[in-house]
Amino acid sequence: MADDRLRIAPSILSADFAHLADEVAEVAPVVPMVHVDVMDGHYVPNLTIGPPVVRSLRAATDLLLDCHLMITDPRTYAPQFLEAGAESVTFHPEVDDDPLSLIHELRERGGQVGVAIKPAHPVAMVEELLPHVDLLLVMTVEPGFGGQAFMPEAVPKVAEAVRWRAEHRASFRIQVDGGISHATIEQTVRAGADTFVAGSAIFGAEDRAAAATELARIAAEARGQALSR
Repeated sequence: MADDRLRIAPSILSADFAHLADEVAEVAPVVPMVHVDVMDGHYVPNLTIGPPVVRSLRAATDLLLDCHLMITDPRTYAPQFLEAGAESVTFHPEVDDDPLSLIHELRERGGQVGVAIKPAHPVAMVEELLPHVDLLLVMTVEPGFGGQAFMPEAVPKVAEAVRWRAEHRASFRIQVDGGISHATIEQTVRAGADTFVAGSAIFGAEDRAAAATELARIAAEARGQALSR
């Protein structure tokens, strides 16, 4: 049975890095997790943060740390993020020669593990991995930069993943990341997503906690409407 509780995951990519602990503390009362976008300047052109920042965050918050590794060498670095205190790591499987063995290795280390697909990648690309993961991340923008416009053409893949999960009695969560806002979250909920990464929609707001709470309210309302049909 899939854990389909709705979760808002603020992305620290849009936070003020000079006051990161304070930014996270502001949303902590109203969200279960924060999302950490890790970019290496190779898989994507941008360069962000590494395990030391996750280690510092771990000391500053009890929230679940959800790391999305947009990097070319997750086999080397994913274990380091777990060691630094992350509970969940998600990687792009096309960069590794044996992604299934990496999934097993990370789970043996006690981590939750996800795989991600870019907008151009079909769900079929990761089907053989889905029985073994905790999370499927469906990118709703091209990975690499925050603040991009939401790509609605990616939403049908969420519904496809929901159907696949039900047919195969799997239990992975379905996360969407990219352009998630008060205007776009509803359609991803109706497609079946349960975890929503939001960066500028939360950390770009004057009241971060209120923005996250409003996203959760819209999501819950959309879920209720979808279930009543």
